[in-house]
Amino acid sequence: MVRDILLQIAQVATVLLLSPLLQGLILQWEERVQRAQGPGIFQPYRDLWKLFHKQQVVPETASFIYWLAPIVAFTCMLTVPILIPVLTNYPLPASDMGDILGGGLILTLGAFMITLAGLDSGSAYGGIGASRSAMLVILAEPALILVFVGITLLAKSMLPFVVNHLLVRQPELYWSPAHLFLVAAFFILLLVETDRLPIHSSTHIEVYMIEEARVLEYSGPLLALLKWASMMKQAIFYILFCNVLVLPWGLSYRGEALGVLGALIALLLKFMLVAAAVVFVETAQARLRYYRYQEPLAASFLLAILAIVANQLR
Repeated sequence: MVRDILLQIAQVATVLLLSPLLQGLILQWEERVQRAQGPGIFQPYRDLWKLFHKQQVVPETASFIYWLAPIVAFTCMLTVPILIPVLTNYPLPASDMGDILGGGLILTLGAFMITLAGLDSGSAYGGIGASRSAMLVILAEPALILVFVGITLLAKSMLPFVVNHLLVRQPELYWSPAHLFLVAAFFILLLVETDRLPIHSSTHIEVYMIEEARVLEYSGPLLALLKWASMMKQAIFYILFCNVLVLPWGLSYRGEALGVLGALIALLLKFMLVAAAVVFVETAQARLRYYRYQEPLAASFLLAILAIVANQLR
């Protein structure tokens, strides 16, 4: 139906347009917690606008990967919202292209291309950021796969819509140890994948930066695409955490205009709740030495295993 196609486009547009707002909200709350004024919540939109209107400067050592990586990363982040419940709790026409594992692989492809871009320029900072990111991925990706396996065993399906329905209809499953372990494991991965673990630095002037180091050689429109893709990835992880695991309520059942508007408002409220928890964890905990990154990731890995064991004993 035409309405379902429009809803599919609306889901992608929601992630595309709301991701800078989520980033601005988090940045402002972080500054307010530290008793600073902070930028406005719409500052990421202004930053993207300025970057799209700036001149493109390309390193002499860059190859075609330098140009290809931002486009692939941005396209990957546009693809994942098609596969997950953003506004509706039922699959839309193109939602059967892949399951939750397929969405995870697409997210990984985007991150892999950005890592290649960091190495491609030949910059020392790019190499440091790429190597540090790879070290995080070595532990983060197995934990993420185990979380997806735990979700599959819990719902007997790899479709996120099925998980959403089961958690809404079966409160005993929602409060089961297996589900609670999965929520805790995924929250740690959320901090890692969105660069909010207290080993990251969101500025480009500190030696322990990771995400910023990989894109340090970019400028102009390509840098805007990379930053926008990073914001969209953050929004996607928030949506998976909220609409699939923690707060599966508030989605549209029939796809009517009023229901979709209510789902959009509910999504904003969910973003605010999770963002408050993330800001609290990031600011309340002292910054860790980089080589302690394996401690929270190992905890996430063990929690995912406990979720699988608890599900088998249920």
